[in-house]
Amino acid sequence: MRPRITSAVLVLLVLVALSAFLTAAQHHGAAPEGDYHARHLPDWHLKGPDAEARRLAMLQRAEWRLSTDVAQATDGATEAFDDFAARLQDCRFLNDAPSGTTAKFSCVVNGGTVIKVKYGRNPEIHGEVAGTRLLRALGFPADEVAMVPRLRCYGCPRDPFLAVVAGSWTYTRALLGPSGFDNGYTDFTWVSIERRFPAPAIETDDIEGWAWWEVRHATEHRGDLDALRLLAVFLAHWDNKTENQRLVCLDGPPPGNPAPDCTRPLGMIQDLGGTFGPTKVNIATWASLPIWDDRATCRVSMRTLPWRGGTFPDVHISEEGRRLLADRLAALTDDQIRDLFTAARFAEFQTATDDTRDLRQWVEAFKNRVRQITTAGPCPAIADS
Repeated sequence: MRPRITSAVLVLLVLVALSAFLTAAQHHGAAPEGDYHARHLPDWHLKGPDAEARRLAMLQRAEWRLSTDVAQATDGATEAFDDFAARLQDCRFLNDAPSGTTAKFSCVVNGGTVIKVKYGRNPEIHGEVAGTRLLRALGFPADEVAMVPRLRCYGCPRDPFLAVVAGSWTYTRALLGPSGFDNGYTDFTWVSIERRFPAPAIETDDIEGWAWWEVRHATEHRGDLDALRLLAVFLAHWDNKTENQRLVCLDGPPPGNPAPDCTRPLGMIQDLGGTFGPTKVNIATWASLPIWDDRATCRVSMRTLPWRGGTFPDVHISEEGRRLLADRLAALTDDQIRDLFTAARFAEFQTATDDTRDLRQWVEAFKNRVRQITTAGPCPAIADS
């Protein structure tokens, strides 16, 4: 019995020591002077017994593509965000509870902007960067995501995600403080940073986001919605649970609490990490995955993907939606497609080197999938799906 007890104690001590190491800051040093007070955009929160019915009604009439006025207001946003990412050197840790299982943490930059940081060797990081950049390039709303080679996080433990999750499980997260360590920092290399689309999220007490099956019979802005559906299939966006899509309001900040009905709701995909696969960033499976379940009727399906397509039901794409997406995808040049994968560091993830052969494979797979859309059709007229 004694050897077993001794072994158990040793294992416990090793686990405690490892946990203490990972939850401690990497270096000593105080944060620089600046405005690191987080400024959050308030949600468009619906309350009352009819809150869910109102949310669903807004979802049915939502816009799905950036209209001219919104697109003009965000013109050059990708370039501006790339400049922001290139200049970013540090941020201040926020002790917010993360969602999902990907290693991530919230951080506030000088000036109050809150960003989400994802770190570690994870294909989701690369897929999300490429996916969000593609959506924005095609005129669809998306959060801004970019890769940065180095980020210093003041207040961060060595493993912020582990520290916060473990603290939540053990009810000790408050011991870390709202901004982590006062005199410590950790450096992270090749992380993704995300800045949210600047519109308040429409939510209720019980529901955040939306499911694809909820808009199966939506008729307003049908062409735009079908183009987004087809783009989701193009990307193999199988991880489409409700919280991975977001409904936002273009009216601006909510005028009160509870919020009234939003006059300009906008639907968007907010988490594109589970793309370019399945499951994530897999050239072999993505290249061989067909766009159409039935090309003659323009039916698309995700039933063969993980979770049998999640919330995405089989649906027929209208000719308007197919043509809209086909024209926009066909307008992308080889250089633009290559830049998409280069910015997301696909080659480095695949081979740990800047392998141009991998980039050529991704570009050719992309173009082949585009051809499946441009050479299909015309899609038959449909009354509903």
